[in-house]
Amino acid sequence: MGPSPSALGAPVERREGRAKVTGAAKYATEYAPPGRVHAWPVPATVARGKVVSFDVSAALALPGVLAVLTPESAARLADAGDPTLAVLQDSQVPHHGWPVALAVAETLETARAAAGAVRVRYATEPHDVTLTRDHPQAYSPEEVNGGHPGERRQGDPEGAFADAAVRVDVSYAVPPLHNHPMEPHGATALWQDDVLTVFDSSQGGDTVRAVLAKLFTLPEERVSVVCEHVGGGFGSKGTPRPHVVLAALAARHTGRPVQLTLSRRELTELVGHRAPTLHRVRLGARPDGTLTSLIHEATTHTSRVKEFVEQAAVPARVMYAGGSSRTSHRVVALDVPTPSWMRAPGETPGMYALESAVDELACALGMDPIDLRVCNEPPAEPDSGRPFSSRHLVECLRDGAARFGWAERDPRSGVRRSGPWLTGTGVAAATYPVLLSPSRATVTAHPDGLYVVRLNATDIGTGARTVLTQIAAEALGVGVESVRTEIGVTGLPRAPLAGGSAGTASWGWAVHEACRSLAGQLADRSGPLPPGGLTASADTEGTANAESPYARHAFGAHFAEVAVDTDTGEVRVRRLLGVYAAGRILNARTARSQFIGGMVMGLGMALTEGGSVDPASGAFIGSDLAGYHVPSHADVPAIEAHWIDEKDPHLNPMGSKGIGEIGIVGTAAAIGNAVHHATGVRFRELPLTPDRVHV
Repeated sequence: MGPSPSALGAPVERREGRAKVTGAAKYATEYAPPGRVHAWPVPATVARGKVVSFDVSAALALPGVLAVLTPESAARLADAGDPTLAVLQDSQVPHHGWPVALAVAETLETARAAAGAVRVRYATEPHDVTLTRDHPQAYSPEEVNGGHPGERRQGDPEGAFADAAVRVDVSYAVPPLHNHPMEPHGATALWQDDVLTVFDSSQGGDTVRAVLAKLFTLPEERVSVVCEHVGGGFGSKGTPRPHVVLAALAARHTGRPVQLTLSRRELTELVGHRAPTLHRVRLGARPDGTLTSLIHEATTHTSRVKEFVEQAAVPARVMYAGGSSRTSHRVVALDVPTPSWMRAPGETPGMYALESAVDELACALGMDPIDLRVCNEPPAEPDSGRPFSSRHLVECLRDGAARFGWAERDPRSGVRRSGPWLTGTGVAAATYPVLLSPSRATVTAHPDGLYVVRLNATDIGTGARTVLTQIAAEALGVGVESVRTEIGVTGLPRAPLAGGSAGTASWGWAVHEACRSLAGQLADRSGPLPPGGLTASADTEGTANAESPYARHAFGAHFAEVAVDTDTGEVRVRRLLGVYAAGRILNARTARSQFIGGMVMGLGMALTEGGSVDPASGAFIGSDLAGYHVPSHADVPAIEAHWIDEKDPHLNPMGSKGIGEIGIVGTAAAIGNAVHHATGVRFRELPLTPDRVHV
């Protein structure tokens, strides 16, 4: 007998699937209010300086052009605490691509032509866009992204390293990476009687509303944000971005609804990126593999607009037992766009470096890399000393090894050749923290038997509607066909953004509580329901965000098989397999999609994706999908994603952990370790493109 359609864990199909494939689902720039016009930004073409003058005469002379907004004509914005949103407010140019003007026209084509016709004269200043390990302006931040301390120390790691019988002291480099969701950032904005409505491509409508209200000094009740369908974000839509502010400014200036979609090239400079990271990892161990010292130092860049420090050394505080450790960060403020969140910030580059170094230590010890990880399993979180709420990394490694056929692996490197191809296999561990935020939700039981769940969650393509419906159905004891879930519009009960692998756990907690409350009310009453139905609500403030005595993380193990062409340097991934311990899996279908999606993104990080900043112009090179290579179908092999049946009572009522991020975390390291196993050569700079591998 198959699973009940209402049971959590069942592979229920996406509720909005038909709307998406038929085109009925509307995205932010598919709304067309009467009188809609279009806007196109004018990006700065210098890396640092200020605008001296504009010549907009040619742009305004084009038929259909309504306006060219500049700092002199755009409305003044209040301080909302995010300087990346202070667009068109002064003449300063903090980085290449910063919007210095905005053309508005009747058609998209005319707006683009008008933006191209604007002539800008700059007074340039010397700039610096190059991150180096010994940059003289590097400093140690007190705090890094996520609120983590910039440095943590346990014992005497330098002394333990010096005394260690076996040591590795290695450096790795991860380039800037770009999110590039399928739907570019875009918004449609309109003003009516001093009420602002925006249709935005965002991971959190309530945050957009709060920030727009501050910028335009409005009560939040006068701002409405619709994010009904969002085509991916990967963190780049986690906070309001300049496009929505520009659209609102233009709509206020022209008195017309304004639509603005950023181009791929503009995404790289206006919506954040994963900052480059330079790593030095030192591991010291006894001959039996016991770690005695772990030192992970990460250097990264931020912008001069706003500090954002990629927390790349933080995952080393979670992973392995050891007598002494130091994890630290250094950052340099450069004339570059402000970095921001990208899928598993911190964990993705940090675990690439750490798990590559662990593999190097295994080679130095002559030890199997899985056995090395297992023998350094910590009894509690190494940094905090708190017990883990659950930690089944060893089970993931063991299960993955059995599925992958690890026992048959020849540990020697560079010896499996077929023609020009060398083959190898690699393994890496993964981790990602369990994050939770307070949320509100309501549920109404109607006389016709329908239950309607409401909250302002955002579905960014993960299947949030479906999983929330399953949570409600189970809590109410009904089938999923009896539940409708309404999300994606401000005015619904306030909910946190879809990010940090925290969305479903946070929203679901409130939905579960509201539904259990309603179920209790229904059990206590007799007779028909009132015409308007019976409603229950929940607010998890104070519970979902309460301090936990446990260290809560998801874990996983990644396995990769690669082939390396010795004639060309081409690396082909032949197999990827991941096994995860991520609490209770709430929907097997959507969960598998997320795991696999993360692994594909990790494959791109390992082999094809890499941004770089032109030292002369300050511009990102390869800033569109012709120059920034994400994996295509031909690059992606058969991928398997599995999970263990993990029960953790210290999370939330569903017992779930986040799954959106962990799929990417260990993938690049597993592929890199497999390339070393294939070739016998350790490549320590990503991506592993043919020019780097062909030596």
